[in-house]
Amino acid sequence: MLQAATLATLERIRHAFFTRSGGVSQGVYASLNGGVGSSDAPDKIAENRARMAAVLGVTPDRLLTAYQIHSPDVVVADEPWTTDKRPRADAIVTRVPQLAIGVSTADCGPLLFADSEAGVIGATHAGWRGALTGVIGATIAAMERLGANRSRISGALGPTIRQQNYEVGPEFVERFLTADRANARFFAPSQRDGHAMFDLTSYIAGRVQEAGIAQFEDLGLCTYAEPARFFSYRRTTLSGEPDYGRHVNAIVLAE
Repeated sequence: MLQAATLATLERIRHAFFTRSGGVSQGVYASLNGGVGSSDAPDKIAENRARMAAVLGVTPDRLLTAYQIHSPDVVVADEPWTTDKRPRADAIVTRVPQLAIGVSTADCGPLLFADSEAGVIGATHAGWRGALTGVIGATIAAMERLGANRSRISGALGPTIRQQNYEVGPEFVERFLTADRANARFFAPSQRDGHAMFDLTSYIAGRVQEAGIAQFEDLGLCTYAEPARFFSYRRTTLSGEPDYGRHVNAIVLAE
């Protein structure tokens, strides 16, 4: 697993950006696949998630992820839910101790947030669509409703696809320019006509800054560039593999 110094120094906060190593899955899912939405064997996913829960210091039933839909939607976790009852959302916030909240990713941006003084934490799945439509600001607002203060919130961005490996088409670029012409700064020329290279991580960092979060850390790691270390939806698609594993990125408030 990986950790961010921004969060590791906070009292009562435990967190982890899990890599693909340390699990029991095989083939394209090797080895620490935590994606309940994948076609991996359910028993292997369950064992992998149990290992992650143990690292976070919680029981497996208290490691929660949502049914992610690339939205700006946020849910509050007050108690554990079962896999078949998981809410449809792309961010989770809580103030309940020993309840680990997380997001699954395989190129999109995993964001973890904490106000340790207030005892409020958040986890955000920031793909391009969710980031564009406001999931980051919505997460911070939801944390404030639980008692957090954005001036005290620390945040960290885990392994995410980087600009040099993220080529997009003209319709994608136009969507961002329509939202804000200043978004042109997040695109660089591609070797293919009409295409561009998108800087998702800088865009996410900009939205975090807009939300008033000054204490922010980007781990600077690319999921696409390190196949031995990370799962990648784009790498899998381009190589023609049938499916891909998902990382779990989670945070918990200790008692």
